[in-house]
Amino acid sequence: MPELPEVETLRLGLSELLPGRTISTVDFNWPKSFPNSDGDVQRFLIGASVTKIRRRAKVLIIELTTNYSLVIHLKMTGQLVFSSSGKRFGAGHPSDSLVGKLPDKSTRVTLGFKDGSYLFFNDQRKFGWMRLLPTIEIMNLDFFKKVGPEPLSDDFTWQMFRDRLLRRPNSIVKAAILDQTVIAGIGNIYADESLWGAKIHPATRVSQLSPRDFKTLYKELVFVLKLAIEKGGSSDRNYVNAEGKKGSYLSFARVFRREGQPCPRCGTIIIKSRVAGRGTHTCPYCQRIAG
Repeated sequence: MPELPEVETLRLGLSELLPGRTISTVDFNWPKSFPNSDGDVQRFLIGASVTKIRRRAKVLIIELTTNYSLVIHLKMTGQLVFSSSGKRFGAGHPSDSLVGKLPDKSTRVTLGFKDGSYLFFNDQRKFGWMRLLPTIEIMNLDFFKKVGPEPLSDDFTWQMFRDRLLRRPNSIVKAAILDQTVIAGIGNIYADESLWGAKIHPATRVSQLSPRDFKTLYKELVFVLKLAIEKGGSSDRNYVNAEGKKGSYLSFARVFRREGQPCPRCGTIIIKSRVAGRGTHTCPYCQRIAG
């Protein structure tokens, strides 16, 4: 599933490509992927120009001149691909659709722009969606009301991080980090990477963490998220960014998908187990369960 860095990579790339472009056509082949009335599409989407691209958690928001926005949730296998003469940008689920000819069998929605460029919303498993809503009403959606704070926002401190996790004192720390109502946008890759960096076992109870643990885990989480964004997200195949380069974060990963390899910190062989219902990568020496 695309995580916060992948969606932020999309926001950054599309922010350079979409503003000022006017939507002229819309095609879709799966109503659940585009659950909008024909009337709203004709009044508020066709003929509208893009003004801004925003992100909240793992959701992308494309604001329009009509004071409506396209709210896009990629879910498990969604991706967005922009195509214009001589330029292509895509991010999301790492399938061949990012680099192949479009539309293809996974394309659910195609936005055509007045200048001849296109934005394709591809989704193999059909769980994602693109909704047209009044911009002023977006933050009233249940999802946005429940989702936790942004981990990369300027006002997100380690003390706030600690207080959010302590809402679930009896939970194991990995489950708490993955809970979108606690913190927005954190997925399996970045949970494993930050817990390894902080030398905390993912099955440790939140109540067992010390102030130093909270502070170190906060710093590691911010570090790995920023690194992933810098490297273009975690997709390790068929990802292309705005410069046509593939995402490279996983080549810099320290523990994720490195089971059977030596820990880069101590040399102990990394193991893979199941924690919080997810495949989890840990160093059994560096990350010991407390007491």
